[in-house]
Amino acid sequence: MELFARLKERFPRLDCSKAFDFSRHTTIGCGGIAAAAAAPCCAEEAAELLTWLSREKIAHCFLGAGANVLPSDGFFDGVVIRFHRLDSLARQETEVFAGAGVTGGKLLTFSEKAGIGGFSPFSGIPMSVGGGTAMNAGIRELHFSDVVRRVLCVENGKLRTLEWRDCSFSEKDSVFLSGIAVIGVRLRGKIARPEDIARESCYFRKRRSCLPKGRSMGCVFVNPKGMSAGELIERCGLKGVRRGGAVVSEQHANFILNEGATSADISSLIAFVKEEVRRQTGILLRREIRCLP
Repeated sequence: MELFARLKERFPRLDCSKAFDFSRHTTIGCGGIAAAAAAPCCAEEAAELLTWLSREKIAHCFLGAGANVLPSDGFFDGVVIRFHRLDSLARQETEVFAGAGVTGGKLLTFSEKAGIGGFSPFSGIPMSVGGGTAMNAGIRELHFSDVVRRVLCVENGKLRTLEWRDCSFSEKDSVFLSGIAVIGVRLRGKIARPEDIARESCYFRKRRSCLPKGRSMGCVFVNPKGMSAGELIERCGLKGVRRGGAVVSEQHANFILNEGATSADISSLIAFVKEEVRRQTGILLRREIRCLP
């Protein structure tokens, strides 16, 4: 029995689909096809689904907003777990509980109306709260690790709540990248006037407007301590370098653009840039993007 049919038989009410196209659901716009995708509607359904997939030894991966990820070419005989239906939002004093599927834009709109500030630096970042937490997304002024208080997650098929200290946050990394599914996050904000929040959000959106246009994953490499990965790559003369349809942006060297690329083209270019920077500077860059599945 094909995987999609097995899913529907075991979970008749589950929102699922077959022949999931990674290129249509990622910002880089490439990648192959997965046998099935599933979107649980609540924490309990997510836990039940993940327990079954593990027990049946069915391959699976998580996908949030589809940014900062590079799916592989070819066929993935597994299930893509999506979280867009987990989109609840609630406030308690200066804290916001956001489901994993809440987008950055929805979080900011909600918090602005509620008069809860502290999230404006996330403005314009393509992300979901779940993916942002797992990857500790952010910019110099703010990362998720700065505002997360606790996380509701599924680990080994069981619902758990992890406090901030248990999340092992570091630069663009966390415990959740080891296969723990983020279900919802309690975020710590601060009292602010809606007009002040709107002004700050506008500032950060404008600042992001100078980033390269086109299909990309966002920044490819983590900035080494006290340095800019983009500046290092530029100093090595790698702007405009191409592998097939993948090209290092002339505007910002830490971006790789898809101009008709396969995932293999992009992987090849990432490897070349990393090795060339190491050869010329002795600095080993660490990838920020995650490979799927």
